Amino acid sequence: MTTTLNLTQYISNVIEGKSALFTDASDRIWEFAETRFDEFQSAELLMELLESEGFTIERGVAGLETGFVASYGTGLPVIALLGEYDALADLSQEAGISTYHPVQPRGNGHGCGHNLLGIGALAAAVAVKDYLVDHPETKGTIRFYGCPAEESGYGKTYLAREGYFKDVDAALSWHPHSLNAVMHGSSNAVIHGTFTFKGISAHAAAAPHLGRSALDAVELMNIGSNYMREHMIDQARIHYAITNSGGFAPNVVQAEAEVTYLVRAPKTAQVRSLFERLVKVAEGAALMTETAMEFKYEGACANLIPNSTLEKVMHQHLVAFGAPEYEEEEYSYAKAIYDTLPLQNQQEAGALVGPELAPLLAERPLPNFIAPYSDEKETFIGGSTDVADVSWNVPTAQCITSTMAFGTPLHAWQTVAQGKSTYAHKGMLLAAKTMASTAIESILHPEIVKEAKQELQDRLGGEVYDCLVPADVHPPQRGE
Repeated sequence: MTTTLNLTQYISNVIEGKSALFTDASDRIWEFAETRFDEFQSAELLMELLESEGFTIERGVAGLETGFVASYGTGLPVIALLGEYDALADLSQEAGISTYHPVQPRGNGHGCGHNLLGIGALAAAVAVKDYLVDHPETKGTIRFYGCPAEESGYGKTYLAREGYFKDVDAALSWHPHSLNAVMHGSSNAVIHGTFTFKGISAHAAAAPHLGRSALDAVELMNIGSNYMREHMIDQARIHYAITNSGGFAPNVVQAEAEVTYLVRAPKTAQVRSLFERLVKVAEGAALMTETAMEFKYEGACANLIPNSTLEKVMHQHLVAFGAPEYEEEEYSYAKAIYDTLPLQNQQEAGALVGPELAPLLAERPLPNFIAPYSDEKETFIGGSTDVADVSWNVPTAQCITSTMAFGTPLHAWQTVAQGKSTYAHKGMLLAAKTMASTAIESILHPEIVKEAKQELQDRLGGEVYDCLVPADVHPPQRGE
């Protein structure tokens, strides 16, 4: 199939014509900076925009107070666009500068660019809607999925578990990055759990024998989990944070303490097995300290299933639009950000693009090219994404576009600082155009969807989706 100039020009005109609306909305969500399951202002803004564009909204889907589905059109195929809008804790940062300066100490910040991600997907949905309006002979349905808590909580997992993708034919997403490319690879599955220990308080000097330390239990659990590392596969990961140390008085035996864990592995069965072993370690720590232990699931997501059929179509459209053009002041700001990065970050980023491009991007750290696409070898992402749960249920493709200086690490203050930059907006709009054109191409050519579905079946090889979040675990509600 061939991308027509007419489609490329049409989508570009629609999105550029409403670019001020989209960039303003992205900047507002940057300001809201709401974290997991608390994205009430962000979700409301997205829904208001979609309603004003003629979409029908279903709110509170899958028990998610900040989740929703917006639909437009009739008939098949049904194409889903996935939007995220959650921020990260402790990443507050002033925009538009190249020095670390939190707006609010310990405040939130969009350190993964989800202010851009959600609006980019929304812009794509609006463009597809406009195409359906202007071409009434074309049948199809476009849906925007408002997906909260991607960073921690994994809203798409609940949507997948409750069957919200069963009638979807293809799903598209993107992520802010420092390169322009279509992703082809897998990721780690993850289970997030919090472990609470309860003991007995006592005077640590006068009557320590009467106390049972919950903090000791946390420390013993952490030691036990560290010993697990030698006995698990190389790609698996275990990381933790002590979220309640039991107080600040060393002369008191801590009666309660808490630690939260992320366990990752390339396959769902592997991560489930590792998490079960971790629970046994926690039980052992409780036995050793004569404390009580309980744990709760904070969320989980599967490993990502790529789909080269959709990815090739997406890459074709990304190339058709091409990388944005940048002004000298944009290069200057990107260079100032690049110079703040640790040398190791710069070196690892340079290794990704090779010795010819690395020095060029070090001097002008905004890539003005589209990286080539290849499905000959899957890349592996050590991190996790709840897009994976969608990809088990429906053919899914993702692109990345440059919204930050080359080499900028995600989950860092530098990402937050660039989140309202003009080049971040350009990358967001490029992603929107690419997804919109891919969606329309899939609507106009049913054979794409048919082939993508067959590829998904072939990749799964008879495996079926097995949600890692137990059926009796539900998303937290306001105030929880």
